Amino acid sequence: MPGQSQIHLSRRERQIMDIIYRRGKASVTEVLEDLPDPPSYSAIRALMRILEEKRHLKHKKQGPRYVYLPTRSHQSAARSALKRVLRTFFEGSSEKAVAALLEVSDSELSEEELDRLAGLIEKAGKKGG
Repeated sequence: MPGQSQIHLSRRERQIMDIIYRRGKASVTEVLEDLPDPPSYSAIRALMRILEEKRHLKHKKQGPRYVYLPTRSHQSAARSALKRVLRTFFEGSSEKAVAALLEVSDSELSEEELDRLAGLIEKAGKKGG
């Protein structure tokens, strides 16, 4: 099943993917520079090879080094992760998830943000109705 391997990322693998998404592409050295408390170069290279095997990354040769790129867009990966969170913690309910987000929000939403959210809710209602 496509996307299943997304569930099985270690903390380090997630950190590496975050770096690659933020940069757009990265070499092992660049990932190493951005990682908090990084392990060895060879450990990062091995993790990136595992991410390739899991089909999260692909590489291309750029001069003397390999540059790694995500195989899916950040938006597609985020959508997949959000669906898993909805199923796991909110019984698949978008309403429960949004309510929880509003409850834990550290700041109040501006009038503009509320208007945008209302527009998104209205648009979603038209799609479903």
